[in-house]
Amino acid sequence: MTEAVQKAAEILRKAEALVITAGAGMGVDSGLPDFRGDHGFWNAYPMYRHLGINFVGAANPEHFERDPAFGWGFYGHRTNLYRETKPHAGFDLLQSWAARFNLDTFVVTSNVDGQFQKAGFAEEQILEVHGSIHHLQCLIPCSNAIWPNREEIAVDFDSMRADRVPQCPHCGGTARPNILMFGDCSWLPQRSHGQQMRFDLFCDQHRDRRLAVVEMGAGTAIPTIRHISERLGGRSNAGVVRINPREAHIRPPHIGLPCGALEGLRAIDQLLS
Repeated sequence: MTEAVQKAAEILRKAEALVITAGAGMGVDSGLPDFRGDHGFWNAYPMYRHLGINFVGAANPEHFERDPAFGWGFYGHRTNLYRETKPHAGFDLLQSWAARFNLDTFVVTSNVDGQFQKAGFAEEQILEVHGSIHHLQCLIPCSNAIWPNREEIAVDFDSMRADRVPQCPHCGGTARPNILMFGDCSWLPQRSHGQQMRFDLFCDQHRDRRLAVVEMGAGTAIPTIRHISERLGGRSNAGVVRINPREAHIRPPHIGLPCGALEGLRAIDQLLS
């Protein structure tokens, strides 16, 4: 992997702008669960195994309609987990590179955990393509309102039921996370669309500059992030560094590092230092 790391470091050294793309694997080094496959999900949430519910089944808006306390059991627990989690050192390394090489930076992530904001990345330089658990909306929805999630929700981990159900402040009905779930027809995308517009502007402003794309923990099961990285990598002046322990393959001249996010970032940083 040494030669690949050297090439990855060279992409960073030559870069004039930086796009950070991240999937679920980015959070593993922070201690967040890996939902890869049904067994990965059930290892994190063993009670769902007995109910025959996998991640696709749990991350479904139907639960909020049929049994809101059960729907909020999963998302309430995740809200609490993400609030308690400290971003790993890799986030700091990325910020240090941006500062050291004076790189205008944008983050694109499919994660809904808000870890990039928590690590200090600017809100206006982040695109959360699937929304954020730290924002709520009406289940119906009764309006286009999206508001911060300041709810405190206790969850019975044995039954995966919340002790209370957040309410929409406008109609009094059930509130839900502003997250794109599976089979979701009521997600309000306005917040993410605003972020997308800022990212599109960033890409236009840096069209003629050498672009480094550092992708971490983005798998093929839901390939949204990989597609974004590869689309950017199609530019003649762009180089992609894909860091993934199981699915690091990418076409040359781009670079794949078969390791976890933090391990890969540290290996690159050693050469940059």
